Order: sequence, then C-alpha cells, then structure tokens
Amino acid sequence: MSDYKKTLNLPNTKFPMKANLVQQEPKTLKRWEETGAYQAMLDAPCPQGEFMLHDGPPYANGHIHMGHALNKILKDIIVKSRSMQGYRARYVPGWDCHGLPIEHKVEEDLKGKKKTLPAHVVRKICRDYAAKWIDVQRKEFKRLGVFGDWEHPYMSMVPEFEAATSRELANFVEKGSVVRAKKPIYWCGHCHTALAEAETEYKDVSSPSIFVRFRLPDEGVRKAFPAADPARCFIVIWTTTPWTIPSNMGVCLNPDFAYALVEAGDDQYILAKDLVEGCAAQFGWQDWKIAGEAQGAALEGLEARHPLAEADPWFDRPSKVVLGGHVTLDAGTGCVHTAPGHGQED
Repeated sequence: MSDYKKTLNLPNTKFPMKANLVQQEPKTLKRWEETGAYQAMLDAPCPQGEFMLHDGPPYANGHIHMGHALNKILKDIIVKSRSMQGYRARYVPGWDCHGLPIEHKVEEDLKGKKKTLPAHVVRKICRDYAAKWIDVQRKEFKRLGVFGDWEHPYMSMVPEFEAATSRELANFVEKGSVVRAKKPIYWCGHCHTALAEAETEYKDVSSPSIFVRFRLPDEGVRKAFPAADPARCFIVIWTTTPWTIPSNMGVCLNPDFAYALVEAGDDQYILAKDLVEGCAAQFGWQDWKIAGEAQGAALEGLEARHPLAEADPWFDRPSKVVLGGHVTLDAGTGCVHTAPGHGQED
C-alpha cells in the first residue's frame, strides 16, 4: 500500500492552509467596513471604562512610509488589545496641516511663483494640498487594517481646531505659564522661519579653527592651583567659529574633568589634562611641565579677560569661567569659548 493518507484520522477545518493575503486582506477590510466593526467594538459592553489613545499626527504631505506604518500599527495593537481587555478604546486619527513640509512641496509645485502671489492665495493652495494628501493617507492607513474614526479625524487646519489652540494659549497666559524672554533659535534664511532642532541637520565641513589664550589675572586661581601666578596665567580655548570671539562673555569647563596648570616658557596655561600632550605638540612647546591639577568645578567663577581687551577698550570686560556638561575631550583644550546668541549651549 503506497498511499497511507487515507489511514490517517486528520481533523477537518475550513481554515485555509495558505493565507492568500493579497486576496483575503481586501475582503476582510471590506467586511469590517460594511459591518461597522470599529463602531461595534465601541458599542460592546465595556466594564473597564473609557480608553482614549492620543495620536501624534503625521504631516499631510505625501504617501505613507515605513515609519508611518510602524507608528500606526503599534497604536492599533494598543487600541485593539485594550478593547479585548474590556475598555471602550477610541482612536481618533489626525493630521498636522501646518509647517515647512507642506510649504516646501507647494513651493516646488509653484516653481518660483510663490513670491508673486498674495499670502491668502498661497495659504489656500497649501490647504488644498494638505486636504488631497489627507484623503490619500486615510486610504493607505485603512488598508493597513487600522481601526479608528477615519471619517471624523482632527486636522490642525480646521478653524475650530485653530480656535481651540488659541483659547488654550490664552489660558496659559492668564495662569502666568507663558513668559517672554530671549533664546537662541535655529533660523532658515531661505524659508524665513524658525526651525525646530529636529528639522536641522549638521553637514560636515572643513572650518577654520584657532586657539586663543585668555589672560587670567584672578587671584582666586591660586585656590585651585597653588603654584599659579596670576600675572602670567592664561586659560586656552579652541574654537571653529573665530568670528564669534568679539561676542565672548565666558569660558566653559566641564566640572568633572581634570585640568592642568602647565608651565611653558615664561607663561602658565590652563587646559584639560588629557589634552595637554596633543596641544603641546601643536603649540610647539619644547620645554613644559605640569605644575598643578584641579577639577573643573574648582575653577568656577574665576574671571579671565577678553582677549581683545588690549586692542580696544570696548572689549575690556571680564570673561567668566562657567561650567557645562557639553564640554568634551574630543578635540581642542577642554575649555570652550562661550558667546551668547551664537549657539544653544552658549
């Protein structure tokens, strides 16, 4: 007997052995939509109460990509699992209809005509562009099988949404939670707008860099370095933005780094201990020695002099030693030139 199949008592099932997702998924999605599966899930008894997933919206500026899919599928898992646990799990999707991504795409489509159009016309074009991609993305998200109130999403360009945002801002102001102050921000010269850190990318370029010594006549330096002589003591910085030196107001050290007082020729120099040998080679020091060591925290509050003080009385001001965790030992001297208004750390 060559065919033993008939001798086996196998279970019978209507469950297909192959998924055939290309054919089955559209059928399943259509059935869910026709039967109102999402609404039925909400209408079912929910002894655990309400659960609302707040969705950080995507930009309405193109087809969805893998990042969108990962985001929405993970949220869908949360919503459906909460429903299975007895919660009325709601998911209201939304779209961010403002910002540079949409403006950039519209600019590309207008091909330089933006400057000749009134602002309200450009805004109308941006609104229509966002609405078009909302419809496209809605279909693509539904195709992923994500449950949600897709026919009633929230959109940041809807007047009611904008009004609610304005009211909330007014509430913050009334409660004293909003302050007005100065802060360095990223600015795009092409788009004429402020940029978030997430919208900026660093480009590797070759920059001119210089070492600058700051005279340190503060007698307090002796507390950290007993061998220090304020009359011939300097703190050395390294910077790739030499044009910001005139705006210098301080020198930043890392509180946890060891700093050395180096005797070289007739002068004394303070820099990070781990960088002394490399700096000595670059400076051409032939005869030098370490005359003392101290933690960066011990130097806080000392006052150096601006390096341009002797060139112009306008620069005759103190340059205070401050502390910061952004100081590293990757390059330079471990002493960072600080010019307010020229960087986030500054």
